[in-house]
Amino acid sequence: MENNEYFASINEVSKRLNVPAHTLRYWEKQFPVAVRPTTGAGGRRYYRTETVNKLIVIKDLLYTHGLTIAGVKKLLRDGNLPSSADELLTGGAVNSDAISVPVSHQLSNTSEIDTVISLLESAKSILQ
Repeated sequence: MENNEYFASINEVSKRLNVPAHTLRYWEKQFPVAVRPTTGAGGRRYYRTETVNKLIVIKDLLYTHGLTIAGVKKLLRDGNLPSSADELLTGGAVNSDAISVPVSHQLSNTSEIDTVISLLESAKSILQ
């Protein structure tokens, strides 16, 4: 049986995802179940295609869809990490209660937004 699996270096993955290598190392610590690179000589990190795909989803959830690290951890813990972040929008693999949707996605009109802004300003003045 021949193993033709491709391993990408941390530098290659960093460039592909357009995130610094230190961010990938941080995500390894935050999401050890999903992000486990193979280490080679001298401790160099090499990522399997499957791991790179998970990193793409994690990046999209964090940067595009506004989930927090805790939100992504919850998806992983519950076994609900989608194969693509777009599944979150279509409801594919994720129960709607499994994640917290950012406030900007929940508000439907300007009066609701104005109300939230007013509440935030009140909270800010109390905290100052």
